[in-house]
Amino acid sequence: MLRHFLYGLILSAKRACPECPVEIKPMKLLSESARHLGLRLNEEHLRAFEIYYRELVAWNEKFNLTAITDYDQVQIKHFLDSLTCLLADEGLTRAICQQPGVRVIDVGAGAGFPGLPLKIVCPGLQLTLLEATGKKVGFLEHMVSRLGLAGVEVIRGRAEELGRDAAYRERYDLALARAVAELSVLVEYTLPFCRLGGLFVAQKGAEGDAEAKAAEGAMASLGGVLRCIVHLELSNLDKPRSLVVVEKIAPTPEKYPRRPGIPSKRPLKSQRSKVSKSQSSKASQ
Repeated sequence: MLRHFLYGLILSAKRACPECPVEIKPMKLLSESARHLGLRLNEEHLRAFEIYYRELVAWNEKFNLTAITDYDQVQIKHFLDSLTCLLADEGLTRAICQQPGVRVIDVGAGAGFPGLPLKIVCPGLQLTLLEATGKKVGFLEHMVSRLGLAGVEVIRGRAEELGRDAAYRERYDLALARAVAELSVLVEYTLPFCRLGGLFVAQKGAEGDAEAKAAEGAMASLGGVLRCIVHLELSNLDKPRSLVVVEKIAPTPEKYPRRPGIPSKRPLKSQRSKVSKSQSSKASQ
C-alpha cells in the first residue's frame, strides 16, 4: 500500500534551485532505482540531485566529506539510500510529503545524508541539520544556498548539548541518523529531540535487528519503544539495509542526554541484560 502511494506521488519540488542553470545528466540509475521502491522523481528532483553530486565531488577534493564519489555509486549509496527513509512508516510518509511544516532533524548530518535528499523531494518539511564538524557545516550551508532550499537550519553543535536546549528538545516529528554510532548510543542522541508520538528512524545494515534488541532497555529509559524494523533490498547494492523505527511514547527524563562524550563511552545498557547478569551471578554463588 505504501509503495502504491509513493508511486502515485509526483512530488512538486518546483523550487529546487530554479536560478541555477545546469545541464542535466540523466541520473538514470537514481530515477530507475527509485521507481523500483515506488517513488517517481521528476525533472526538478533530478536536476537538484545532479547539482548536489557536482558540488559534493568538488568540495570533496578539498575536504574529506565522503569516500564515495563515483557517479553511479553516489546515486545509490547516498541519494537512493537516503530516500528509503520514506519507507519507514506510511503515516509519516504522507505527512512529510503532503503536510507542510513537519519538523525533521538529521543528527550527525555529515554531507547531508539523509536530510537533504529528503528535503529535495519533500520541500514542505522543516529541516534541521546538526553537525559537529566545521568543514561539513560549511558544505551544508553552501548546499542549502546552492539549491535554493527554504526552511532549512544548519547548526554546528553536538546532540548531547542541543538536546538539552528547550528550543529543540522534544520539538521534532522525526529524527534521523545514518550509521553514526550503535543504536544504543543513537537513541540517546536522538530521542530527546522527538515530541511525544514522534519517530526516530535509524538507517542500519544487516546489524539492525541485533542492535535493536540490544538497545531495547536504552529506548525504554529515554521514553521510546521499538515500533518496527523495515528490511530493504536496494538494486545495485550488495549489502542489506534496514530501517529501525523507534516511537517516542513518554517524555525523556531530564538527565538525558548525558554530557558530551558519555553516551558513546558508556552506552545505556539494557535493563534485561542487567537482570540476566544479576540472576547468573546469584546462580553461580
